[in-house]
Amino acid sequence: MIRYLTQRVIAFIPTLLGVSILIFGAIRLVPGDAIVAMLGTEAGMLTETQRQSLEAYFGLDKPPIVQYVTWLGGVVRGDLGLSVRHGEAVTQVITARYPVTLQLAFMAVIIALTIGLPIGVLSAVRHNTVVDLFGRFVALLGLALPGFLMGTLIIFVLSYYFKILPNSGDFVSFSEDPSRNLSQMIFPAFTLGFSFSASVMRTTRSAVLEVLAQDYIRTARSKGLREGVVIRKHALRNALIPIVTIVGVEIGYLLGGTVIIEEIFALPGIGRLLFNAISQRDYALVQGIALFIAFNFVIINLITDFIYVAIDPRTSYTRES
Repeated sequence: MIRYLTQRVIAFIPTLLGVSILIFGAIRLVPGDAIVAMLGTEAGMLTETQRQSLEAYFGLDKPPIVQYVTWLGGVVRGDLGLSVRHGEAVTQVITARYPVTLQLAFMAVIIALTIGLPIGVLSAVRHNTVVDLFGRFVALLGLALPGFLMGTLIIFVLSYYFKILPNSGDFVSFSEDPSRNLSQMIFPAFTLGFSFSASVMRTTRSAVLEVLAQDYIRTARSKGLREGVVIRKHALRNALIPIVTIVGVEIGYLLGGTVIIEEIFALPGIGRLLFNAISQRDYALVQGIALFIAFNFVIINLITDFIYVAIDPRTSYTRES
């Protein structure tokens, strides 16, 4: 098991290196100029000497390969560069925005699991009944309804029918004012969580249905075990691998920032920060955020592998062979 996990950790190093190359190259294919984006119309008033000084200050006067090596060296030391728009270290800008996205992702996952797991299990246990049809309908609705549309509908219904607006803008952290923070986060979290719950429902239903058809489930029932015990201790535990997989992938996406939802509900998270950084040609910030998102995916995948082994130790031996 230790050998398997060690191999997984080592395999992530070339993955991150490849991602860093793609990120660095892709951002420089975006049309536009960082200096012009930073200064706007005032950029036309710069003398050639002033422009060259700015390019030298931000390292834009060097060949791309030199810029990449310099940037990669800084990344290894924990230095992601300087944001031309914020005038701060990229690490500080990301650190200031990341807690918002982290909380949003955490709340969305809780909502998704609270909705998706029970309905998925019930749909499998009550296969081809009204309960199953209801669960499949909810899952289909969650998959078919785009997040931006659901978020807009929530704002419309609350404002038009209930004469209230979601508490957005002037974001406050949970430590400052828990009630105001939750009022700002609950609706975007539900928007994301409901869409995510659809995938959890479908995956749970399929996995539990497959397990319920196994011989050891029939054996457990023949021993006189209660149906609830059979479902909880035998069926659900053995159906967890695909559920953990879909949850791990979705958490990676959520931690990467949800641009549209953060924009609709005016949340100062990573996704909104990335959108603004791209439009402002803030190379260092875009590179830093993209690499940070990739790192999140890598860490989540690694944690998922640990969970695989914890659920079923045979997983490590199967993959090693």
